[in-house]
Amino acid sequence: MNVKTSTKVKTPVKTLGDAASDAIEKYFRKTVEHESEVLKDKDAEELHQMRVGMRRLRSAVTGFAPVLDLPKEASERKIGKVGRILGTLRDLDVMLESLQNRYYPNLPAHEQEVLDEALLNLLKQRRRALKGVRAVLEHKSYLSLKQSIENWLDKPQFRAIEHLPIAEVLPDLLLPQVSEFFLHPAWLLGTEYADGKVKVADDLNESAVEEKLAAEGTILHDLRKQAKRVRYLMNLFGDFYGETYEAYVEDVKAVQECLGDIQDCEVLAEFMTDFVGSDLQKELPKLAGLLAENRYGAWQKWQVLQRKYLKSEVREGLRSTLINPVDVDGG
Repeated sequence: MNVKTSTKVKTPVKTLGDAASDAIEKYFRKTVEHESEVLKDKDAEELHQMRVGMRRLRSAVTGFAPVLDLPKEASERKIGKVGRILGTLRDLDVMLESLQNRYYPNLPAHEQEVLDEALLNLLKQRRRALKGVRAVLEHKSYLSLKQSIENWLDKPQFRAIEHLPIAEVLPDLLLPQVSEFFLHPAWLLGTEYADGKVKVADDLNESAVEEKLAAEGTILHDLRKQAKRVRYLMNLFGDFYGETYEAYVEDVKAVQECLGDIQDCEVLAEFMTDFVGSDLQKELPKLAGLLAENRYGAWQKWQVLQRKYLKSEVREGLRSTLINPVDVDGG
C-alpha cells in the first residue's frame, strides 16, 4: 500500500485534539517511511528507526488515550504487536553488533572460536526473524492498521475533551506516566531503610551486584520500559516548557540507557550460557569477565540517578515543572 505524504498545513498547537493528531501523524509517518528499506534488509539502521517510530506511535496513542477515538484496527495492542515483531529482529542485530565489535576483538583465540560458532547461530536466528518481519509487514492486518490510521488522520475522531487548551491539560497527561515512573519498585533495588530514610547501598562489589541482578534484575528492565514511555511522551511537549524540563527529559533518557546497558549484558550472558551449555565463567572466562565488568559499570551509573531521584526535592521539582507549562499562544 502506498502511504500518502501529509499535506496538512502546520499551525501552532492549541487544543488537546490538535496535539494528539499531530503526534500520531508525526510518528506514523516516521514509522512507515522506513518500511520499504526494512523489507530490503540492506541497512540495520532502517529497522532501528522503524522500531523507534512504532514505539513512539504506541506511546502517543497511550498518552493521548483520554481524548482519542481510534478504530479498533489501530489499537495500542495492535501497534504493540507489530513493534514486538520488529523488536525481535532488532534485538538480534544488537547482539550481533555487540559480540562482533565490542567483545570479539578483546578475547583470546580459543574464546573467539567459540564466539564464531555463536555468531553463526545468531545469524540463523536472524534469518528466521527477518522472515517473520516480512510476513507481518505484508500481512493484511498490518495493511489494515496503516489504512485505518490514514483514514483517521483524514478525519480525526476525538472524545468530548478535544477542544480543551493543551497548555491547561498537559499536567494531566504527563503526571500519570511520571507517577508510574516514580512509584516503580526498581528504585528501591539495592537500598535499605533506616531512620526513616531510604539509603542507596554504596558498598556493593561486582559479585554482590551480580547476585542482586540475578535475583531481581527483571524489575530494572521493567523500569527501563516505563522510562522509555515517559521519555517519548515528554518529547512531544518540549515547546511548552523550558530548559529545566529538557534536563529532566535527559535524566529519563539516561535512566533508560544505563538500564538498557545492564539488560544487554544480561541477554548476552544468557545467550552465551545457553550456547556453551555450561557455566560461562568456566567455559569463556574472559568474555564472562568483560560482561560482568560492563554490567557493573552500568550499575554504578544507575546508582547515581537512583540517588538523585530518591530525593523528594528532585521528584517534587519535576512535578512542579510539569504543572507549570508555558502558554505558547500567549493566551
